[in-house]
Amino acid sequence: MAATPALAGELRARGFRNVVLWPRGVDASQFHPRAADLGLPRPVFLCVGRVAVEKNLEAFLDLDLPGTKVIVGDGPARAALTRKYPQAVFLGARQGKELADAYAAADVFVFPSKTDTFGLVLLEALASGLPVAAFPVTGPRDVIGNEPVGALNDDLRMACLTAVTISPQACLAFAARHTWEASARAFVENITNVRADDPKCDALQFEVKRPRFVA
Repeated sequence: MAATPALAGELRARGFRNVVLWPRGVDASQFHPRAADLGLPRPVFLCVGRVAVEKNLEAFLDLDLPGTKVIVGDGPARAALTRKYPQAVFLGARQGKELADAYAAADVFVFPSKTDTFGLVLLEALASGLPVAAFPVTGPRDVIGNEPVGALNDDLRMACLTAVTISPQACLAFAARHTWEASARAFVENITNVRADDPKCDALQFEVKRPRFVA
């Protein structure tokens, strides 16, 4: 089971058989639009993730953009980037409601990485009503595709400025189709289809039981 079409294609090219898609999901009960404000000049361009060289954050931080650039996360490159880019706001690692509030307080989610295979933060941002600005590479291209919820461009600045104009409602509608329930359903369907195609296969036998609650 592969998370994206690009990864599925690579596995098939390497000789794997019976490759199927198993998309990831987002918890919309945690990540959703809400009243939140960082008290910073808008538009707020937000990036969430590990602050490390492989995330290509300098491609974002070097951009000439209106408003404010905000980084949420921690990692080995944070101290150096904080010194190099004093105009950016580094909020450090956030979890739970604090993380969800950071998404909700932004206007655009910027994803400068060129090496991620999926990027769950993309779904978290979209579920919060944030359009995505990214390079047209594996990860953003597989998650967003041609949907009107993001701007993919080799010129990241142009992607950011285009993303500002995208409707948050389109982002919410897209994220609503990518829940963890839908992900679990896809997993079960994949297993069921394998057993239907080859009843004698050694696929895992299982049953889904609903939890019982005692008052």
